[in-house]
Amino acid sequence: MATQHAHQENLGHVVFIAAAAAIGGFLFGYDSSVINGAVVGIQRHFAVGAVETGFVVAIALLGSAVGAWIGGRLADRWGRTRTMQVAAILFAISSIGQMLPFAIWDLAVWRVLAGVAIGMASVLGPTYIAEVAPAAYRGRLGSFQQLAIVLGIAVSQLVNYVIARLAGGDVNNHLWGLQAWQWMLGACVVPALLFLLFASTIPESPRYLIMAGRVRQARTVLSEVEGEGVDLDERVREIQHVLRTEAAPTMKDLRGPALGLLPIVWIGIILSVFQQFVGINVIFYYSSVLWQSVGINQSDSLLISFSSSIINIIGTFIAISLVDKIGRKPLLLIGSAGMAISLASAAWAFSAARPVGGTVSLPDPQGMIALVAANLFVLFFALSWGVVVWVLLGEIFPNRIRAAALGVAAAAQWIANWLITVTFPALAEWNLPLTYAMYALFALLSFLFVIKWVKETKGCRLEEMG
Repeated sequence: MATQHAHQENLGHVVFIAAAAAIGGFLFGYDSSVINGAVVGIQRHFAVGAVETGFVVAIALLGSAVGAWIGGRLADRWGRTRTMQVAAILFAISSIGQMLPFAIWDLAVWRVLAGVAIGMASVLGPTYIAEVAPAAYRGRLGSFQQLAIVLGIAVSQLVNYVIARLAGGDVNNHLWGLQAWQWMLGACVVPALLFLLFASTIPESPRYLIMAGRVRQARTVLSEVEGEGVDLDERVREIQHVLRTEAAPTMKDLRGPALGLLPIVWIGIILSVFQQFVGINVIFYYSSVLWQSVGINQSDSLLISFSSSIINIIGTFIAISLVDKIGRKPLLLIGSAGMAISLASAAWAFSAARPVGGTVSLPDPQGMIALVAANLFVLFFALSWGVVVWVLLGEIFPNRIRAAALGVAAAAQWIANWLITVTFPALAEWNLPLTYAMYALFALLSFLFVIKWVKETKGCRLEEMG
């Protein structure tokens, strides 16, 4: 009984520190999505068109690619928790900057800085969680990153909706001396300060501590996260052996025969790219504009965006409950199939959009089919690719290259996200149904890729990844 109680206490501690590390994911989701509510306000305030808007929305993602690229190396140099603290401070500063821009280019600069912070957090969370989580729970704990992302998305949509309502339903109306969209962007400072607080309280990763020669501290953390029944000497020796035989990761270590990179690195990169090329972030960055473009008013479109976020959370919980039971690969296949069908349905429905009295509207039943298909797409993404890609990126790479490889894969994810985000406004103006058909094609290709190249990692210890 005492052992069971100790195990529960131990698991509770691991859950707490994994959740604290995943607050970086919350920031990622919050900032990525908060721009959704502000897009129309920015367009009107600075009198810019679709191309400039797409640029400002998407430029944060280039910053994120840089943050992801340097995040892994900074984590190996400064430690996981110290680097998280730096990311939180950068994020807080950029939030204030985004709230008070004096020109469109000034807003773009602050968006880039926010992106760097998010990119760093996107690498640090999965790396840290994978390194502190016991193998039996690693899939579920790794899922915290995506759960935090979708909670960040939902909270930002809710905050946007509340701010828009307080401002009388128009994001360009003034509220306490600023326009409503400025308050939307400034609210990001609250989760940034929370991340700083939690990153200052959680223990350092035992693998980093051993890498840095702080073995006594590593033993303490290992006993806290892996429980009393674990042979600490054996675990320390195992990690030391892995670190001793495999030098600290550099970009050179990722080189291989397959177009200059190791095959496993390419698998991580392609998983990351497919996760974005299905167009998921179009729903979260532009959904209010998308629904307005087919005849739904501004306030209601923000509410629809919030309902999509709730479906996203439900799907994420489904994935968390299944990822360690049925495994990573089956979930990816279910998600790819569901996304391909729902995206194709949305493409068909949007093809019925017609101009009516100066605005665009969708007739019945296509309007309802578009709404259902978009939300089914979110659900299938959330219960599969949303969670599983982050879990896999934390565990598929061998120990010696994990931080560096995760940085490269996450940078690829941000660049893919940027490509989709920056092209959507112009593609949607050109041909919205064809744009969604293209995303459906990528979902189908992702299904074929998983069948051929992705191996199951359920229940394997990180030291076994080779």
